[in-house]
Amino acid sequence: MRAVVAVIGKDTVGILAKVSAICAEANANIMDVTQTIMQDLFAMTMLIDITKCENEYSALADKLTKCGEEMGLQIHVMHEDIFNAMHRI
Repeated sequence: MRAVVAVIGKDTVGILAKVSAICAEANANIMDVTQTIMQDLFAMTMLIDITKCENEYSALADKLTKCGEEMGLQIHVMHEDIFNAMHRI
């Protein structure tokens, strides 16, 4: 099972580090990451493997969302099945 993590907000030091640390704590493996900075706007998309996650998917999603709120970012976590269903033609 995989999930997509999207992060958007004002660029600050440590965004990737904090999001990665939360994933590592939950034993969620980061499979792919892409990020860009447009002037002062930070945008990142991660694909994470949640197969061996020690927490429930919803607990990981809540923790990432809370981290985003604390950092002034929007962090959205979507299970791969939902992501694929939304983007299927």
